[in-house]
Amino acid sequence: MASRSAHFEALVREQPSNALFRFSLAQALVAEGREAESIEHFQICIAGRADWMMPRILLGKVLLQLGRSHAAKALFADALVLAVAQNHEDPEKELRALLADL
Repeated sequence: MASRSAHFEALVREQPSNALFRFSLAQALVAEGREAESIEHFQICIAGRADWMMPRILLGKVLLQLGRSHAAKALFADALVLAVAQNHEDPEKELRALLADL
């Protein structure tokens, strides 16, 4: 049985500009413990949509796990602005807590 990431890797190969496939691939890679491989895909999602909060949060968490707290903090700050602007209360609370710990 193919891994979940293999499924999304195939979809990304077919449609490399599909941000939703990239986002799903990045999430699958994280779930499989392949965090470093997810970075590129989260970054593409972020570059493609200035208003997409979740890739920023998830990439920030990956970078935090990899010891890159300064980069994570910048992503969390950007995501917080989006959470507030988009009235996402739970992510706002989570981001404020993450930033307070940094």
